[in-house]
Amino acid sequence: MLKGILFDMDGVLVDSEEYIFEATKMMFAEHGVVVKREDAFPFVGMGENNYISGIGITNGFEVNIERDKARTYQIYGEITRGKLKPLPGTVEFVEKCKQKGFKMAIASSADKVKIFINLTEIGLYPNNFHAIVNGQDVENKKPFPDIYLKAASLLGLRPEECLVVEDAISGIAAGKAANCKCLALSTSFPSTMLSSADWICENLENVPNEALVW
Repeated sequence: MLKGILFDMDGVLVDSEEYIFEATKMMFAEHGVVVKREDAFPFVGMGENNYISGIGITNGFEVNIERDKARTYQIYGEITRGKLKPLPGTVEFVEKCKQKGFKMAIASSADKVKIFINLTEIGLYPNNFHAIVNGQDVENKKPFPDIYLKAASLLGLRPEECLVVEDAISGIAAGKAANCKCLALSTSFPSTMLSSADWICENLENVPNEALVW
């Protein structure tokens, strides 16, 4: 029986891909590296370490991950201020889950600083969730199941009692590997690429009823 909802963040609660790409692009520009949008696509949903390092490798630039990630987040915090909005249906869906008595967790490959920037900007403050797991809390990032296993454990639930809400291919793979059911949102990838999920919908405004009743 469904008892817990494990939310990815980017592309699920908020669309921040444009901003993290822009911040990353601006950071690389400071090193004289011109980054194209297609450079980032393979690394979406895999955490900022993989995202930044992967773009660096693609462009033949050796990333200093601590230095370059810190600068990227500094730029990100500046360019998102007052601009991030929750995706359609997000606030209402979280409230619905709360009323149904589901335990809720954030399980994002992003670092803690980005999670808190995003939640604060969209008005879904951290205290709305029973647990928050970030990419720094697990050794193996998505598509490995570690982050969802840890989130379920922190909620005191078995993975098979949890619904993972994801938008990325690697995240759905992580949720399924953790033995959770998966709801995929087609906010970042076309639905044809999300077929391994149990349910697929456009956003949290259009969640099928059966995804919450099992």
